[in-house]
Amino acid sequence: MNYDIVIIGAGLVGLATAYQAQLKSPGSKILILEKENNVSLHQSGHNSGVIHSGIYYKPRSLKAKNCIEGYNSIINFAEKHGIKYDLCGKIIVATSQEELPLLDNIYKRGVENGLQNLQYLSREEFREIEPHCEGVRAIKVPQTGIIDYPGVAKKIKKLFEELGGEVKFNQEVTNIVTKDNEIVVQTHNSEFKTTKLVSCAGLYSDKVTKMTNEKNDVIIIPFRGEYYKIKDEKKHLVKHLIYPVPDPNFPFLGVHFTRMVDGNIEAGPNAVLAFKKEGYKFFDFDFNETMQTLTWPGFRKIVAKYGKTGMGEVHRSLSKSAFTKALQKLMPEIQESDLVPGGSGVRAQACDRNGALIDDFDIVKNGNIIHVRNAPSPAATSCLSIGNAISELI
Repeated sequence: MNYDIVIIGAGLVGLATAYQAQLKSPGSKILILEKENNVSLHQSGHNSGVIHSGIYYKPRSLKAKNCIEGYNSIINFAEKHGIKYDLCGKIIVATSQEELPLLDNIYKRGVENGLQNLQYLSREEFREIEPHCEGVRAIKVPQTGIIDYPGVAKKIKKLFEELGGEVKFNQEVTNIVTKDNEIVVQTHNSEFKTTKLVSCAGLYSDKVTKMTNEKNDVIIIPFRGEYYKIKDEKKHLVKHLIYPVPDPNFPFLGVHFTRMVDGNIEAGPNAVLAFKKEGYKFFDFDFNETMQTLTWPGFRKIVAKYGKTGMGEVHRSLSKSAFTKALQKLMPEIQESDLVPGGSGVRAQACDRNGALIDDFDIVKNGNIIHVRNAPSPAATSCLSIGNAISELI
């Protein structure tokens, strides 16, 4: 079967790329290959459901640019297609005097990234918004919300197919062969010929990159994030979204409170090294994937740099009381008995040979092949912007 463009992965970035490419080239034959039996079954469907504002990201980075553009695009998309969302806003809370300089840095980044109506709040002011929250100072971020990302993915798929695009499920890519101007994508039971290929393979982006003989200078290290839900009788404790000031020694945002579009309140996630790329439970294990992580030259440096913080994350994963204690920094009223186990997600985090966790989006083009090698948060918020950028690269 011959196609003009083949896209690997039916997560939000893959779907958005295919949709934007089909819009730009109405007569093109475009195919999405997905190894699962539906769209958005991994990172795109296992995230916190937040529409991010772009306040955290380094100015002029791909994250900052695409998050700001993607924020507007996804809200317009939701409005046009009737997808449930709520721009409820959030507060970022400094819980100690030591965190105030870090809070100031976040505010400055937000201003530089073009966010509107950011506001410093005193303790008295933020407790008018979140009366059960504790801290010394906060930033109010109106440009933040929640959305049904699986609903977004399903709608993009439908629109893509209505334009003439194809999506084939249960097609795990096993090999990619390039010869002259032809690219042959092989799966367990089929092969597909194309002149242009885009890999949006998420947790397996490194594996697909290797199939095309690209320089193997980064791998994906999986980090599991675990959530608790707050019992119905305690939902009133959280009105909007409440975030801590991120630990500058750890590349994740820290456990926070999120009011979901279905009305539930989630607390989390932590960030624990996973021993399987799709390891949603603590004891999920894959020998080959674990050995890939442990033998990677940069992994020892990650352990040296983040080991102490990482062990704290493991402790919170194994101990509900430790998880609760982390939440109590933001909300002292929360008790262990208020939390019930929720879901989990696995974040695909690219790491180079020197042990650096790649912070920005990483998209590489070589001839007629494009690899999305790193697309962590805020990729869901940014998906339509990223998809548009990739479709122009194609």
